[in-house]
This record gives sequence, structure tokens and C-alpha cells, in this order.
Amino acid sequence: MDFMTVLGWIVGLGAIGWVLGEGETAQFFLNKRAMVLVFGGTIGATLITYPWSILKRVPQSLVQFLFPGRRESADRVMSTLLTLAGRARRSSMQSLEEDMRNTREQFLANGLKMIADGLPSNLVRANLEKEIHFIRLRHTEISNVFRNMATYAPIFGLLGTLVGVVEVLLNLTDPRSMGMHMAVAMTATFYGIFGANFLFLPIAGKLQAYSEQELFLKEVMIEGILSIQRQEAPAILSRRLQAYLNRGEKTFTKQNPSQTQEAA
Repeated sequence: MDFMTVLGWIVGLGAIGWVLGEGETAQFFLNKRAMVLVFGGTIGATLITYPWSILKRVPQSLVQFLFPGRRESADRVMSTLLTLAGRARRSSMQSLEEDMRNTREQFLANGLKMIADGLPSNLVRANLEKEIHFIRLRHTEISNVFRNMATYAPIFGLLGTLVGVVEVLLNLTDPRSMGMHMAVAMTATFYGIFGANFLFLPIAGKLQAYSEQELFLKEVMIEGILSIQRQEAPAILSRRLQAYLNRGEKTFTKQNPSQTQEAA
């Protein structure tokens, strides 16, 4: 599980639990009716909003949110591109066929295959950028599911408050039941705000961050693939790739001297 996700849950739940414990009100916020109303209503509204073709990808996205696994780093991708550039310059594009079969990154394999088939550089770039465009659209669809859930949850919390107030007004002659109905009114709003800001929006934000990291690496791959097609020296490609690094990562060339000095 992602360390920052665990840390965030510990800090957030710890803060909320401490506040409720200090006020000795924690037991009053465990209201089944309010939970069913808010989260059941939010899920129902989401099912109405989106078709099955999008919703069936949500469980997989939740798994990725909780267990992102090992992700490729920019340094590793750039090192691979420099190695491929040096090999292609020394021999030919046909020497990269084994790399196309063995690489775990299908996007890179597709790009290498296109230049091995002799497609012009403008067509290679257009095809790869179109693939990035559609990947971004698919990822945005999923993150928008959770953003919409974050919109629905507080509204259903307000609906729970209205239901509780109506029940209180209907039972003004029975003071014993007024507390139970008022609890639904108050805790529904709590669950709506909690769900939106502690569950749905953080999930959407982290999935979007993972998406941007993945697409960034694919943009780096496009630059490397086109450089390999032009048979540029690895040192030239290294300088070109530096434009993709932020200030904290510009030690890449110094950390990979052997690759940047491969024979031209």
C-alpha cells in the first residue's frame, strides 16, 4: 500500500478521532441511518450518472490507488532510451528488435516498431501523441467519477439533515424520539463532508497524479524514440531529455556518464 496514503489516513482519522474523543461525542456519530443515506445515495447517483463501460474500471482504479506497485522512474526510462540510442547508432534499427519484444512498456515498443517499419517522424509523433491523448481521456473519466461522488456526498448529507429535521417536527410531542431524529440530521452532514473531503477527492487527486506521472514518462519516450530514429548521439539525446527534468532531477547526466559518452 502507498505509504503516503496510509500516513494521510492515520493523520486525518487520528485528528478527527481525537477531536470527537475530547468532546466525548464519538458514539453519537456512529449512525447507521445517516451512513446508508449518504453513501448509498452517493453510490446510487453515481450509477445513474455513468455507463457501465466506465464504472467497470473503477474497482481496478481503487486497487491502483491502494496498491500502486513499483512505478517506472524518469531516470530509469531515460537510461533505457540512451542505451537504445547508442545501440541503434552503432548498428541499425534492426538491432532493437529484441528490445521491442522484451520491454515491459508497450508504448515504447510500439514507437520503436513504427520507426523500424520506416514511418516518417511526423507520423510517428502524431500516432504516439494521439495514444497519449486517449490515455488521458480514459484516466480523466475515472478521476471524474470520484470528483462527482465528492459533489454528491455533501448534498446527500444535506438531504439527511432535512429528513432528520422533518422527523423532529413530526415528533414534537414525543421528546424521547427527538434526540434520535436530530442525530440523523447532524451526522448525515458530517458523513457527507467527511466522504467528499477525506475519501472521494483524495482518491481522484491521487489517481490524477499517477496519470500525470505516467503521461510524463510517455512524453519522454516520444522524444527518445524520435531521437533514435534520427540516429542522434546519446550525448545529444541526454541534453534534449534534460528539458523534461525539474530542478531537483538535473543530476541525471552526471549520474550516467558512461551512457552520455557512448560512441557517436
